[in-house]
Formats: sequence, structure tokens, C-alpha cells
Amino acid sequence: MSYRKTLKLICGLAGGSAALVFAAAAADSRGFFGEQRGEATSRWSRYTVLQAAQPAWTPASHTPAPTGHSWDFNWDKRDPSTLSNGKKKENVAEDPSSEQDNGKPKATRNILLIRHSQYNLSGNNDKERILTPLGREQAELTGQRLAALGLKYDVLIHSSMSRATETANIISKHLPGPGVELFSCDLLREGAPIEPVPPVTHWKPDAVYHEDGARIEAAFRRYIHRADPKQKEDSYEIIVCHANVIRYFVCRALQFPPEGWLRMGLNNGSITWLTIRPSGRVALRTLGDSGFMPPDKLTRT
Repeated sequence: MSYRKTLKLICGLAGGSAALVFAAAAADSRGFFGEQRGEATSRWSRYTVLQAAQPAWTPASHTPAPTGHSWDFNWDKRDPSTLSNGKKKENVAEDPSSEQDNGKPKATRNILLIRHSQYNLSGNNDKERILTPLGREQAELTGQRLAALGLKYDVLIHSSMSRATETANIISKHLPGPGVELFSCDLLREGAPIEPVPPVTHWKPDAVYHEDGARIEAAFRRYIHRADPKQKEDSYEIIVCHANVIRYFVCRALQFPPEGWLRMGLNNGSITWLTIRPSGRVALRTLGDSGFMPPDKLTRT
């Protein structure tokens, strides 16, 4: 076998930078790079350059090492295996496994978080901070998009603030079916959930972090969790609220550091879609989707 074929075989079998450097050095020593065997200085200078160009590689470093904590399947405190107190029940069914299965969630919850549309920033109070004409257009477009998805929506919950309430009312007119019931919730009002990292100096929230944070965390625990065992079919639930609330919900649901909430941006009327499986697994299907709006209708106020 010729030396060139041998070199090709070595590189093909090894597939790594180390084999390539070794083969190149051997070829260099035999004069395959064009110089005479006696030109040691030129040869080793070329080998040094080739060696320096190779990345450091070891079997343990070819993939990034995992960071942070492992996934907590009981993040919502609803894992069936943790709800038992360990005591044996007096009346045990003939098939204990069937009783355990009946206590397990079987349905998937789909939660569509909608940011309110553009509103009047110059309003002196919440009642004056109603949607602008563009904001009402945005809400119409969001409602049309939700209808076009062809999903059977179970409920529409909205923040009690004017801009979220008005957005929800416009959206509800587009939802298919006999009518999706609307519910208002004070817990979903806008606020500052937690001090962001990295910190910002140009933005100071009106409310104290620990006051808003407790309320928004309570909203998260009320609405973001796996399905109840009694729920038989998958559900599609709409929550119309605010950017800070949505960003915090996403971080908490994905078990990301919650203080990173301010690193995400959401357009007005955008759709963020969370899916929560019966096992407790959470998936983010869309974050701030607003591609259904024309570019001239996009805002982030």
C-alpha cells in the first residue's frame, strides 16, 4: 500500500485532529511536503504551526458539560408519587395499581399567554390607559390568528387591568364555538416579579419587588401546572396579561433562573405557547409569536 493511501486510511479511521497531526508530522519527516529531509528547521516550524492550529480535545471535553440543576419533575408539587403520605389505606382495592393510575394526570394542558395590545401610555390611571386605535387592530389580528389555529378553547382568563380586559374582549369575538367564558383575575396585573439580572439603571418599577413578586408567583402557581387527574381531554387555555408576567411565567415553567425575565422581549398582541405534559414536562412552543401581524402593526409598548 502506498504511503498516501495509508495516510488516507489513518485519517478516515481515526477521524480526529490528533491522528491528522501525527500523520502530517510523519509525512513531513519523509519529505512529502516538498523539502529535503535535511531541512529540519523548516520542517519542525511547519509542524509547530500545524499543531497549534488543532483545538484541544479530550474524550471528556468534546461536548459541553451540563450546568445547573437537574429537571425537577415535581416543580408544581403535583407529582402523584409525592402526594401519598405513605400510610396504608384500610380499604385497598383488589388492584392497587388501578387506584394509583386513577390519581395520575392523563391530559395535556396548552396555555396560550397573550400580551395585551398597544395602549395609551399618557393615561393618568388604569381607566385612562385604554387601547389605541392600533392596539384594537392588533387585538383583532390576534383573535383572528387564534381562530385560524382551529383549536377548541376552554377558557379565557385576563388581567383586570383595562388594557388586558379590552384586549381579551376583542379576542373573544373571534373564538370559535358557542362562546368561551371570560374570567378576570387581579393576580395577573402587571408588576415587577423579581429584580432582574443583569441589573438595569434606567428603569425603576413603581412597586416593590417583593410585593409584586409574591402576587405574580401566586398567579404562576394558580395557572401554570400539570392537569388535574380528573381532566380527561387535552385543554387549550388563553391567558391575556402583561409582558413582565409572561416572561416570568416562562422562566419559572422552564426552570430557568427567574431573574433572567427581562432579557426577553414581547410584542403587543403576541402569543406565547406553553405545553405541560401529564408527566410534568414543559415545552415552549412559541415565544412572543407575532408573525401573523403586518410589519407596520408591530409595537412593543
